[in-house]
Amino acid sequence: MVTAIKVTKFGVRASAVLLAGTTWFALATAAQAQQAPAPGPVAQQPAPLPEALEKRTIRTLRVEGTQRLEPETVLSYTRLRVGQTYTTESLDQAIRDVLASELLADVTIEGVESGDIVLRVRENPVINRVILEGNKRLKDEKIVKEIKLAPRQMFTRTAVRADVARIVELYRRQGRFAATVEPKMVSLDQNRVDIVFEVREGPKSKVRQINIIGNEQFSDGKLRGEMATKQARITTIMSSNTSYDQDRLAYDQQKLRQFYLTEGYADFRVVSAVAELTPDKRDFIITYVIEEGPRYKFGKVSVDSNIRDFDDEALAKGLAMKEGDWYNAKLVEDTIDQLSETAGAFGYAFANVSPDFQRDREKLTMTINFNIAEARRTYVERIDITGNTQTQDKVIRREMRLAEGDAFNTFLVKRSQDRINSLGYFNEKFEIEQKEGSAPDRVILTANVEEKSTGELTLSAGFSSLERFIFQGSIRQRNFRGKGQDLRLSADYSSYSKSVELGFTEPYLFDQNVALGGTIFRRDYNSFNYLGTDRRTTYQQVSTGGQVVLGVPLTEYWTLSGRYSLTHDSVTLDENTFFTSGVCDPLKAGRYLCEALGKRWTSAVGLSLIYDSLNSRLRPTRGQRLVLGTDFAGLGGDVKYLRGRFDADKYWNIGSGFIFSAGLEGGYIHSLEDAAAGVDPVRITDRFFLGEPQFRGFDIRGVGPRIQRVSYTGTVAGGNQALITNEDQIFDDAIGGRAYYLGKLELEIPLGAGAREMGIRPSIFFMAGANWGVREPNKTATFTQATDSSGNLLFNADGSPSLLPIQTPQFDSEGRALYAVSLGDSVAPGALTTCSIGYSETAGGACTGTSINTRYNLQTDPFIENFLGNSPKPRLSVGIGVNWNSPFGPLRLDLAHAFLTQKGDDTKLFTFNVGTSF
Repeated sequence: MVTAIKVTKFGVRASAVLLAGTTWFALATAAQAQQAPAPGPVAQQPAPLPEALEKRTIRTLRVEGTQRLEPETVLSYTRLRVGQTYTTESLDQAIRDVLASELLADVTIEGVESGDIVLRVRENPVINRVILEGNKRLKDEKIVKEIKLAPRQMFTRTAVRADVARIVELYRRQGRFAATVEPKMVSLDQNRVDIVFEVREGPKSKVRQINIIGNEQFSDGKLRGEMATKQARITTIMSSNTSYDQDRLAYDQQKLRQFYLTEGYADFRVVSAVAELTPDKRDFIITYVIEEGPRYKFGKVSVDSNIRDFDDEALAKGLAMKEGDWYNAKLVEDTIDQLSETAGAFGYAFANVSPDFQRDREKLTMTINFNIAEARRTYVERIDITGNTQTQDKVIRREMRLAEGDAFNTFLVKRSQDRINSLGYFNEKFEIEQKEGSAPDRVILTANVEEKSTGELTLSAGFSSLERFIFQGSIRQRNFRGKGQDLRLSADYSSYSKSVELGFTEPYLFDQNVALGGTIFRRDYNSFNYLGTDRRTTYQQVSTGGQVVLGVPLTEYWTLSGRYSLTHDSVTLDENTFFTSGVCDPLKAGRYLCEALGKRWTSAVGLSLIYDSLNSRLRPTRGQRLVLGTDFAGLGGDVKYLRGRFDADKYWNIGSGFIFSAGLEGGYIHSLEDAAAGVDPVRITDRFFLGEPQFRGFDIRGVGPRIQRVSYTGTVAGGNQALITNEDQIFDDAIGGRAYYLGKLELEIPLGAGAREMGIRPSIFFMAGANWGVREPNKTATFTQATDSSGNLLFNADGSPSLLPIQTPQFDSEGRALYAVSLGDSVAPGALTTCSIGYSETAGGACTGTSINTRYNLQTDPFIENFLGNSPKPRLSVGIGVNWNSPFGPLRLDLAHAFLTQKGDDTKLFTFNVGTSF
């Protein structure tokens, strides 16, 4: 029965009453309890009719009480008609038929004795609103689209029960088996009601325990590790697989079977798998009963081929499994794939490979004969391309290594698939489908692509441990006009660099397999060092120029690339800091920096030989890439050198989501110009630098040759001069090297599905490298040892010589000597003037007065310069890193320890780089 509370125009007088029976139904469904179901709702019974009624004739027939329904609609659900006879049974059946329509809440029959039959009815109310309360984990939108009840529909108990079951099922899919739904009805005027679903979501049901019965060869822990479902423990707090999932239960049974089959237990089976909900409905206990059976070895392994091109014995010798090895079902599957690919490589696209197993239960051996059915050599009938709405067909077809009419080859199909994936225009996991053609020896290749956005418009700001605040803006279309062309414009600004670059690449010039690209750029770079926490800019380099690149493939994997670049470099120093009288002062800047100043043109031509077999250029998991390049500068311009570089990388997919990679790069530059002693012929702006970010564990330019200027403390007179030992007070300038190498080993570690969806990719790495090869620069200054009044040399308390400061005479902008007026002068005490006697308010003006002035000198306190880091000995670091495609943008975190260094190297333990879009 349903009892409703009437709502007047003055408001709701009382809350709704439970719809009887509906809640019991929902609770029983959610909990799946091992108990008898609660009794269903009791339908409202009509008024009793006389026990015995003789056959009588219906004289009149009408319906009373309808509001929205037509009387004829109600009568259409009965078999009663005027002029027909009726009995008690026929009237009872009429009531049941009308109530079964679920249009009416109550039906009674009057006029039974007279034959004037009246069906007095009360209609079901109309739903005004459907309200959800208490749902937090599931939003209203997700529930509403799953339930059937809606405003302006007729209310029925059946529909309410069905919707309760649907809502409970939604929560079950979320792993919340303790969720309950209580429906309520609020009566309104005009026979309307509000339906309220009160939801109690409850906690997420976890897997408390996984029990395994029957395992003797492997521990419970080992078998649990093979399953996707995990027990709820502190160590699995971040895992999404600790909740109960019916589908995952079936998947785990398959995982167990696969594990045992790979270990040789061919008779293994799961007897039963039962999931029990704990009484508090919070957790599940899963129990597996298994039978391991005996362990088998491979018997004789043979190949029986009906394809005449194949040698059965040669194929059998090339198989990974050998007689006497433990049976492994995974090897059998891999062998089927291997033989299928071998047949495909010879042009048999639909070769059928079927293993014939002969099990010897006494000897515990598994004899296998791989039968390759007779097949006809296959040819490509047609290549269909679908799904590309923007990308032109020719962009995809030119990456196909097969053409229509060619002999089928699985290797070339796989290569075509990798090349199309590497374009980056389509969603990942693209595969070329193979379908039978119009004849048995014909195959149709279908490239069903799903395009993704290739246009990029980015405005970003971020913070980097390397560059401090970063602002970037770029616009790029990697598939310009759907022709595969790359058009890009970018601008970057940070605390030490600024750049703008415009580039365009046509990968297939005039539809020929020749790539042509060009770039014009302007780059401002500020080199810096630190004095304590104060970062001091040393030299500024402004580069303006452009480059043209032409690439021609030699084979499927080898490409020859040529380039020409023209660059104008301007290297300057801050005149206020490092100049004296308009000239670079070595005592302030260092002789090696003063020698680098100037403006130069560099005209260079280069060649690169490239080998590339990576399965993806975006995120490779297998294959290798090698680049050998050389550049010659001297076709005009001011700079002449010969530079060579190499870069090699190899990737292995070692299974279970682990990706191992190894990389090695290096370079050497040789100047074709002469230089004076103590001056390296390769300019500082052309040298190699090594450190963050490419060499983790070291700071920016933290590896390689450098000059450290260490000052003295104390006074000469006191005899207590000593070198500064505080590293924050030492000037450190990286000057780069003529040669470098850098090697890397890295293992990418897979995480769960949730982490992969978030784009989190952790890794561990080992790196080794060095940077060296420049001449030791000339010393900036030589300081004189102090003497006493008798001419005897003075020494400090530690036995080191006491050094005198350097006094550098100063001049004005016109080259006139400057003098300091005596402090006792009454006109201009301490002022600077060009007068040796007297004073002039203007430089070079008439001197007045009689004061005898002293020559004005700039004093430079003693210091020494140490040349460090110029060694090919390897520096080593090891660490862990995480790449994360975070909501704020790409984030890279590295924790690296440099455990082998050379004197002068600048290490760094932790680095990060993050940006965000706005």
